[in-house]
Amino acid sequence: MNGLTIVFPIIIALFILLFYLGCPAPGRAELNSCGRRSFNKRDALTLGLIVILYSAVAFYNLGDTNAPQSFHRFESGESVVLDLESEQTVSSVMFYDGLGTGSYTLEYSHDGEYWYKAAELSQDYAALFKWISAEFVDGIDAQTRYIRICANDGLYLGEVAVEDENGELLKYRTDAIELCDEQSVVPDYQYYLNSTYFDEIYHARTAYEHIQGVYPYEISHPPLGKLIIAIGIKLFGMTPFGWRFSGVVFGIGMLPVLYTLLKKMFGGIAVPACGTAIFAFDFMHYTQTRIATIDTYAVFFILLMYLFMYLYVNSGRLRHLALSGVFFGIGIACKWTCFYAGAGLAVIWLIYRIGRLKDNCGVWQFIKNCLFCLVFFIAVPCLVYYVSYFAYATASGMHGVGMFFTKDYADIVIENQKFMFTYHSGVHSEHPYSSRWYQWVLDIRPILYYLLYFNDGSRSSFGAFLNPVLCWAGLVAVFLCAYLAIVRRDKPSAFIVIGYLAQLLPWVFITRTTFEYHYFPSAVFLTLALCRVFALMRTGTKYWRTNVYGLTALSLILFAVFYPVLSGQPVNSELATRLLKWLPSWPF
Repeated sequence: MNGLTIVFPIIIALFILLFYLGCPAPGRAELNSCGRRSFNKRDALTLGLIVILYSAVAFYNLGDTNAPQSFHRFESGESVVLDLESEQTVSSVMFYDGLGTGSYTLEYSHDGEYWYKAAELSQDYAALFKWISAEFVDGIDAQTRYIRICANDGLYLGEVAVEDENGELLKYRTDAIELCDEQSVVPDYQYYLNSTYFDEIYHARTAYEHIQGVYPYEISHPPLGKLIIAIGIKLFGMTPFGWRFSGVVFGIGMLPVLYTLLKKMFGGIAVPACGTAIFAFDFMHYTQTRIATIDTYAVFFILLMYLFMYLYVNSGRLRHLALSGVFFGIGIACKWTCFYAGAGLAVIWLIYRIGRLKDNCGVWQFIKNCLFCLVFFIAVPCLVYYVSYFAYATASGMHGVGMFFTKDYADIVIENQKFMFTYHSGVHSEHPYSSRWYQWVLDIRPILYYLLYFNDGSRSSFGAFLNPVLCWAGLVAVFLCAYLAIVRRDKPSAFIVIGYLAQLLPWVFITRTTFEYHYFPSAVFLTLALCRVFALMRTGTKYWRTNVYGLTALSLILFAVFYPVLSGQPVNSELATRLLKWLPSWPF
């Protein structure tokens, strides 16, 4: 951080201040939203444009569409010989690791009889579906004809690339044809475009294991999110594009859901369009939906469950309440953080039902509604959650519908719940990019997912944090909504504040290691709160379009400015630090 960069957050804060100076006084603001709440062609065109633009940006440079797909299965102690057919100068050997953890011993020989140790290569849990370079023992003779790979454990290896002193691939013969049948996909170096990074080492791997019928390595979260990741792998292979595809699709899918919710809450086109655009190009939304982890699916279903709960409290239709419960169940089958969202739904439902009691709806009607909720918020979610473990069961040798009714299946589900609770309550390890809830609300400590320096002075990096416009202006909007909910009894504001607190407050009391991406669900409610302010301006300020469109434009401009540290696009390292390290704790 230097004297120049501190100017930028100050400028953004001043813009936000000017934006709120254009907001009508909360005590006198007109709360009734105006504008058509039903969809028309203009809505479809506006939403379609946002979706198309975001889709193009999100899919661009998502990951390679080609990667080794065939793997040689090494038995423990098995060795494979690579014959270069003549003495060659070998500068490096790259491996593409598949499933299994252990190590290899790399040896070389001039005549195929006398072997010399060249390197030890570890294939640990963090190295799977990555290109790994072997570090040779210092001082070895790089002139060799034969290379022998000895597996010390049962391991899968996808491809082996042997390079000469000029970085050119050397051809070789081997009986293990899977090691040399896809040489065209060998990259120049390991990069996020061709390898797993961060928690993809767990979730992408587990998705692939589900496809292969292997009992999963990562069992610290419910299975459904990984099963969704597996859909992309089935479509595009076990490639970076394949394991990230589903996340981008669900990230795109959030946009029409959010637009619909905003349309129903505030009407018109400007407010839902601006809110959807701000959320679409939010830093967290962009980065988080492009990594093969499960948070995206949790947020998607949180959006759906709140959309249908909002429709229910405004229409009283049971089908909306039922759908809210169904999506709650699907959400918790992806990640437990959806339980927090469920707590918010319960509070909203209870406030609504108490209000109905006051309107003389009757105690019996209340009881019937409670019974309805027992079905759709407890029984149905439990059923969805229970069935989602089918891949664990089939990997254990169970088959058919009957397996769901066996004690063995039930034991798998129950034991996993015990493990998850113990695991998450015990995560207290130090991490250089961990952060606490009070840092999230002010964008103080982003998490850096990826960092690679190049020899030319450039670097590729990206992290997860909120766009300062959404983070800071949205936080002010939440406080404003809290005032409107308490003092003015504004129902949309109460709905927003309850949802926001439901996602944030549990983290205040959680002592485990946490990261900024845990704030991702809260970004939904920051967007809703900001749009509540947009709606207030629309009904109470003459030049509201200037404020609303101006803040939206500022958000999009910041996305463009920060794009290099959100996408991994190579950029001059020193320049990026000078311009983008706004706070000392930002890892750029």
